[in-house]
Amino acid sequence: MLLDKINYPSDLKKLSVKEMGELAEEIRQFMLDVISERGGHLASSLGVVELTIALHYVFNTPADKIIWDVGHQSYSHKILTGRREQFNTIRKHGGLSGFPKRNESPYDTYDVGHSSTSISLATGEAAGRDLNGDKYKIVAIIGDGSLTAGMAFEGLNHLGHIGKDVIVILNDNEHSISENVGALSSYMTEMRSGFFYNRFRKKSMQIIKGLPVIGNPLFNFIFRAFTSFKTFITPGQLFESLGLRYFGPVDGHNINDLIKILDRVKDINSGPKIVHVLTKKGRGFIPAEADPCSFHGTGPFDRDTGSKKSGAGAESYSSVVGRTLASIAKKDSKVVAVTAAMKEGTGLAEFEKVAPRRLFDVGIAEQHAVTFSAAMASTGLKPFVPIYSTFYQRAYDQVIHDVAIMNLPVRFLIDRAGIVGDDGETHHGLFDISMFRAVPNIELFAPSNGEELRDLLYYAWKKNDGPVAIRYPRGSSGAVNLNVDECNEFKPGKIKLLTKGNDVAIIAVGDMVSIALETAALLKKTGLGVTVINLLSIKPLDINGLSKAIERCGRFITLENGFANGGADEYIYSLLDPALCGKRISAGAFPEKFIHHGTAMELFRDCGMDPASLADKIQKACSGKGKVKKKKA
Repeated sequence: MLLDKINYPSDLKKLSVKEMGELAEEIRQFMLDVISERGGHLASSLGVVELTIALHYVFNTPADKIIWDVGHQSYSHKILTGRREQFNTIRKHGGLSGFPKRNESPYDTYDVGHSSTSISLATGEAAGRDLNGDKYKIVAIIGDGSLTAGMAFEGLNHLGHIGKDVIVILNDNEHSISENVGALSSYMTEMRSGFFYNRFRKKSMQIIKGLPVIGNPLFNFIFRAFTSFKTFITPGQLFESLGLRYFGPVDGHNINDLIKILDRVKDINSGPKIVHVLTKKGRGFIPAEADPCSFHGTGPFDRDTGSKKSGAGAESYSSVVGRTLASIAKKDSKVVAVTAAMKEGTGLAEFEKVAPRRLFDVGIAEQHAVTFSAAMASTGLKPFVPIYSTFYQRAYDQVIHDVAIMNLPVRFLIDRAGIVGDDGETHHGLFDISMFRAVPNIELFAPSNGEELRDLLYYAWKKNDGPVAIRYPRGSSGAVNLNVDECNEFKPGKIKLLTKGNDVAIIAVGDMVSIALETAALLKKTGLGVTVINLLSIKPLDINGLSKAIERCGRFITLENGFANGGADEYIYSLLDPALCGKRISAGAFPEKFIHHGTAMELFRDCGMDPASLADKIQKACSGKGKVKKKKA
């Protein structure tokens, strides 16, 4: 196999174009072998294999910098840059990250995981390169989806303004190759990227401007005519208007064409360029081509059929949200839902079936999603806004400025709150408690199961005097065949006592309730009496109920799937009577460091938040007796 001989990009340069085409297919098969067993971001990575090969063939990496946007599509990049033999560890605890990581390889220019950062990074890299007097090329690869975000246009605007030598690759995988990839387009791309054309264009314009009397008027006329002609025959006038030379579209699965255009554009040193490349998500694997959304981020699947291996069971929190909102939407025509390009991931596909005109997909634009929802709320609509916790970080100013200050009834649904597992630092939702609880006017809740989530959604629907935030984790809600057409009454600001004991109180937030109950069961075997409290309502906080429970117990500990700094423990401690604060054992939360990837339980264990570790800590604090025996990992 050719792939066995390719360890680094330098090995690519020994291959013919035909061999590189064969290598692309081998990479796809290798990727499918691993990801079908492990899971991962498959469709986007399958779509850029030829592009990745061409980039590493044409450019002198890692001296030349390749900057991936998001990094969902970086698997073939990892395989070609010294990590082929480690690839089967991808997204495993202690293994390769599913995203580019600077500490993993010098070929990974930046850590990325959120969309639309590549052009800003490339522009800043170019500014540093030029001020330092260095000479190397910079290539940013951004998808058409990521280009919908405002940050991408901020980067394009600044790049065009300062005119740095940067190449932007627009990886357009939304549609099949359009009729623009035809004889005229190919001819124009070839002509406009050629050395003699660019030299002639520059020299001729200089000559025309130098003509006495008529030079400037003639130049202006020709320039306007040339621009109008370009607008007629190319789709890139937007980029040209922003100051970037446009080339394309180019077939992203034709290695020969890719190498030719990249080689030519690389040698054009005058300002920023954008190369429009058309690719197909899931290329080479029919199930992924037919359903790229399902294979964007996938679990293990059957290599031959594409069917998912995970069996049926309790539905996810996101599914509960989708079904419940769909039921509420049938009852109330004022209910609307907003998503930032995550309709399926947040469960809103169910809502769309019921109320398609009331579902708004704003693209990868979380800031806009929140402000857009604020305005709808001001008109009397009832917006629900499910966004992943890690992406709510991008809209924090809008949460404060456009919603909370005006006390508008926007319903923030914080999906994937807490540890999310295999995607690591950029995707964990560990900041949302500290973010939302610090903002006046916002109520903040954390259900521990699907039934509580359903009840909270109904409560949020009826609440029209201010914003509500509901955080819930990734994965199983514990609910099976949950009836979403009716609910139990929910009253904010009340704790739920699950067990009673006098030795220690465990105050658990959201999905940590199950960890608390497992810990209590271990402690019960040692003779300790445990009170387990479900802190469903973080804000408003039932400080009186908590104080009474803590008074009855010798010690207490909090558990939350978030950072300790600014979290629920800190909030409780700040409001608790100082006489009771001395009973506190510690905060059962994540320490002030970025948490790497792994399963939730592996990461809990790393930070002493698994039931056995917690039981040991509590037992020592309460009685100093022998350790609780830990389960084998």
